[in-house]
This record gives sequence, C-alpha cells and structure tokens, in this order.
Amino acid sequence: MFTKIITLILLFAATALNAQDIKEIIRQSDEKFRGNSSQGEMTMIIERPSWSREVSMKNWTLGNEYSLIYITSPAKEKGQVFLKREKEMWNWVPNIERMIKIPPSMMMQSWMGSDFTNDDLVRESSLVKDYTHKLVGEEIIDGFECYKAELIPLDDAPVVWGKVLMWISKKELHWLKAEFYDEDGYLVNTEILTDVKKMDDRVMPTRMEMIPADDEGHKTVLVFKEMKFNIKINESFFSQQNMKRIR
Repeated sequence: MFTKIITLILLFAATALNAQDIKEIIRQSDEKFRGNSSQGEMTMIIERPSWSREVSMKNWTLGNEYSLIYITSPAKEKGQVFLKREKEMWNWVPNIERMIKIPPSMMMQSWMGSDFTNDDLVRESSLVKDYTHKLVGEEIIDGFECYKAELIPLDDAPVVWGKVLMWISKKELHWLKAEFYDEDGYLVNTEILTDVKKMDDRVMPTRMEMIPADDEGHKTVLVFKEMKFNIKINESFFSQQNMKRIR
C-alpha cells in the first residue's frame, strides 16, 4: 500500500510539472548560454584516435536570431568569421577574400572538421520552438537531480533529429546532457556538459563534449573561457561589413 501511495505521489508531481510547462525549463536552461545578448571567448578541442587540434574563437550573440564567431587561432584559420543573421548564415574567408553563404542543406554538416555541426554553433533550429516537450523521467547526473525530457520535432520544423533527450538539473536548471537520435531511433550524438562555474552574472556548465555514437575515439570539446551577458549590442553589429572588420 505504501509503495502505491509513493507511486501516485510521483505521478502527480510529474503531471504538475507538465502543467507548468517543461518547455519553460528547457528555455531557461538553454538561455543560460546566451542571455539576451552575450560576448565570450571559447576554445574547441577536436580529438581523434591519432591526433588532436585546438581552435580558439570569440563570439557575440543577440537573442536567438543573431550570432557572430571570429576565429583567433590557429594561424591557418585565423580571421575566418561565421555570421548568423535571422535565417541566413555566412562565412567570411579572408585568405581568399570570399564571402560564402551557407545554405540550409549544410546546417547539419561538420563545423571546421569537428563533431559539432553548423547548427550546433549558431542554433539555427530552436529547442523551444521546433519541438514538442514531454517529461519522461528523473535521473541523477554528476550529483544533480535532473528532469529527463523528450523532445519530438514538429512536422514542419527545420530539423533532422527524430528525437532529442535532455537532462536538466531540477534546482539550478543546468543543461547537463543531451542525446540526439535520427528518424529511425538510432543514437547519433551524445552531448555532455560539465565544469559548472560562475560566468559573469550566472553559474553554468563551462565544458561541452560532443561524442558521436559510431566513431570510437572521436569527440569534440568546447570550453567556455570567458563570458559576459546582457551586453549592449545591436543588430547592425551582425552584418557582412562587420565580418570583414571584426578582430
């Protein structure tokens, strides 16, 4: 009898959470990485069985619609700039003085040879707007009690994933893990977020690992070195002209 009562309590709690909208929890956990606007410095480490390499960058964002990434090293890629402006994405390559438009069909391709895609870096698709959301369980990740949410894409959403599972800490709303599945239900990538630290006005994970399921020994690590949130920046900053001037 006692076990049945506990089960009913847990079911009621899950229903209550769904009522107050798991979507809002996902929105808040995702927003931690951007704020209303942001400026930061990051290092990406691409690891392979026989080699690894690092790419350092600066980035600026404004809401979900505007993003600019400037590569600071290595020397071979230094000066490259990636711009997302609403539904368009561009790449400025200074060595050949060429502006390249990245079409929607390439959003899921590898970004600079890493395990992240173009979409991962500029978030063309939205975890909030492009999916339905459902609480499917609770688990402990790295000592944090987490909600486990299932995201299923809307029929007309510009996404390739058939399903996304996310783990978000209950109290802090840290995004700590995600699994990305294809349309046939096979796991493609696992994203793990760790090293929770104070960054400017918030506490957030500062290390993000993307691990492909079918490539043993492959992973890409993105480390947030410095972040400032809710900075003063306007839409005109995110322009093709500024891509050629930014340093």
